Amino acid sequence: METSKVKTQNKSQTKDKDNKEKIAVILIRGRIGIRKDIKSTLKMLRLNKKNVCVVVNKTPDMLGMIIKCKDYVTFGEIDDETHKLLIEKRGKEYKGRLKDSRGKIKYNKFLEYNGKKLNPYFRLNPPKGGFERKGTKNSYNRGGALGYRGNKINDLIKKMI
Repeated sequence: METSKVKTQNKSQTKDKDNKEKIAVILIRGRIGIRKDIKSTLKMLRLNKKNVCVVVNKTPDMLGMIIKCKDYVTFGEIDDETHKLLIEKRGKEYKGRLKDSRGKIKYNKFLEYNGKKLNPYFRLNPPKGGFERKGTKNSYNRGGALGYRGNKINDLIKKMI
């Protein structure tokens, strides 16, 4: 019995690794006056300023982090076409270190695309035509701009590029 449980756990872990689904996360509200735990979660997601977008893999760990700060970000599944457009239009070259001074530690803080090293985050403009009708303090389901959007995140990213 115990071995069958272990086998099913290993199968579920391999499914997560093979899953290529990506989630785009955009910081909508500023970071002033928020709780420390939410601020540290935003820092781990590399969302340091307003209108910054990060594309992450869809894993349970990342989903938990995103849901924790759902009152400050909007997120949804990004398609390959929009992701490629985002990289081409808004991708900036990574200018940080690749190794430490002794050459022992290698830094992987960049995104690799066509042999170029790019920053893992994308600075965007405010959306043309503004956010949704109820503004940036209500959830997307209630007519605002925050929270889960699903595939509609692609339209927002195209408005912000």
